[in-house]
Amino acid sequence: MFLSGPVSAYEVNKNAVALLIAKDKAGKIVGTGSGFVARPEGTLVTNYHVLVDAHSIDVRFPDGSRSEVTGVFKVDRARDFAIIKLKEGFYSTLEIGDSSSLKPYDYTSALGYLSAQVTEDNGQIVQTYGFVLGVHPQADPKTPFIYTTSAFGPGFSGGPVVNKSNKVVGLATVEGRSINLALPINPVKEFLDSKTTFSLQKLLDEDQTSLEAMYYRGNYFLYGLGDPNKALYEFEKILAKDPNFILAHYDLAVAYRDLGMIEKAIGQYEKTLELNPGFPEALSNLGGYYFRSGKLNKAVELLKKAVQVYPNFIQALSNLGAALNKQGHPDEAVRLLKKALALDPEFAIANFNLGNSLFALNRMDEAQKVFELSQKQGIDFLSMHWKLYEIHKKSQRIPDAEKELKTILEIDPFNEEAKKRLSELPIAH
Repeated sequence: MFLSGPVSAYEVNKNAVALLIAKDKAGKIVGTGSGFVARPEGTLVTNYHVLVDAHSIDVRFPDGSRSEVTGVFKVDRARDFAIIKLKEGFYSTLEIGDSSSLKPYDYTSALGYLSAQVTEDNGQIVQTYGFVLGVHPQADPKTPFIYTTSAFGPGFSGGPVVNKSNKVVGLATVEGRSINLALPINPVKEFLDSKTTFSLQKLLDEDQTSLEAMYYRGNYFLYGLGDPNKALYEFEKILAKDPNFILAHYDLAVAYRDLGMIEKAIGQYEKTLELNPGFPEALSNLGGYYFRSGKLNKAVELLKKAVQVYPNFIQALSNLGAALNKQGHPDEAVRLLKKALALDPEFAIANFNLGNSLFALNRMDEAQKVFELSQKQGIDFLSMHWKLYEIHKKSQRIPDAEKELKTILEIDPFNEEAKKRLSELPIAH
């Protein structure tokens, strides 16, 4: 949720939250990110991937002040964090919290700068609110992430995620609908008082051969620029050197999907799960492919495992509900889908799946309500209109049934079954 206004006794010190503008050798902007100041002399924390391919980094603060990166204290490419030094000065800071104490449903808030709102000179800080869904590993079983409903927009990378006391508990790292991943702050703490630095140029030189740098380039091509071919090239370079680089397999699957190469996408998800059988997003995505291809038993098996690993995984709960309903278990499906919607009431596809399950249980009034809600949220599937037609016809609401058939014909003008049913409807008086 993107909201404004106080939610605790005092506001986050937004003047400690920085916009990072990465530039190439010619001074052209190559990316933006966020970060926060952890030490008043100018120690700033962000994601490592924000620094990739940057010859220089300009730093902007909400009060209009500016700085620049003069050195690097620490980078951890695998865990994706960097601690950098700003030019000499005295800076506002955020207090560091304890990420080990986080539990599901704890309050979280994220702060960052949306890339789309960044100009050459500044950007607009945005604060979002939500709660913890869980703390789980993703690709690397040894590296947990905070999964939160606090939304991260593009450009939030490296921004602080704070708890109810406005203490930093994580770094915004991966964004997506209901899949917002923050790196817990505790692994970063031990490096905050480092004294020695190295240059951005040294980092740039080392990144020419770094597999993690290649991965983040590919990731940017795929998700930032929408260019799966360029992304595929980067991921294949990585896998030629390290066939066990899990995230390269996972995002290569996404690149293949975007190119319409579904069998190759499935193959990469299967390889991902060979390397890490507990990767929740890979389990859910592969389960979704099996569901769509009619392999319901395999789909249910994978989706159940995804929910076992990550009990509040909203997309997996929705997908599992749909698969179980298709298998003939609508009661179990309703329970899972109601949980998904309790976590994210705006998740339209979960409302659609719930409507299907309620329809299967002959709970027609309830099905109609959630179908209509999903329609308001953007769902416009032919199958939904057919079910609404059946609901209205059964209740003798002939004008409404007629309206649904006409909607079907607007979507599919050559639908002979809809034409036949329309001709058979009694004339309303």
